[in-house]
Amino acid sequence: MACINRGPGVIVVTPSFPAKNVPELIAYAKANPGKITMASGGSGTVAHLYGELFKAMTGTSLLHVPYRGGGPALLDLLGGQVNVMFDTLSTSIEHIKAGRLRPLAVTTAARVEALPDIPTVGEFVSGYAAEGWNGVGAPRGTPAEIINKLNQEINAGLANPRIKARFAELSNLPMSMTPAQFGKFIAEETEKWAKVIRANHIKAE
Repeated sequence: MACINRGPGVIVVTPSFPAKNVPELIAYAKANPGKITMASGGSGTVAHLYGELFKAMTGTSLLHVPYRGGGPALLDLLGGQVNVMFDTLSTSIEHIKAGRLRPLAVTTAARVEALPDIPTVGEFVSGYAAEGWNGVGAPRGTPAEIINKLNQEINAGLANPRIKARFAELSNLPMSMTPAQFGKFIAEETEKWAKVIRANHIKAE
């Protein structure tokens, strides 16, 4: 019915990690296949899928270390128990600002306002783009006039300066779409990530 927001991801490492950018990460991973640990909040989570897409598109081998939640994964990254994480920007941003984590790149197709000097993965890996999103749906068979009215009201809310500012505080981007555009977007996202899931035999825990 309506998409609400997009949430950027970010590749983060500790300040002591040898790679300082994406090309260096790729080179280091190829020189040390299977030795670089990649934390996630669990198999099939956003962090895991972003990492698997990166591995497939760069021909690298990172050792996936699934945790029971993003919090424990991030804590072990901060503690140096694991090497890299494809985290959501909203949960890493304060650690990045404090210098506890070093961002190598954001996962979105375009740079993000919260970290304007940080490149995208796609600037080094052509075609790479990954981001989380939230939307509002309605039961199948809901009358079109109701769908359209709700869509209009949601999009009007997303244009509200206060709501836009709140999204910015959370390092998220409001995203207005028509119902048809949102349906197409869902289909494209489903196909994209289904390929990653099937190729890596990923199953939910």
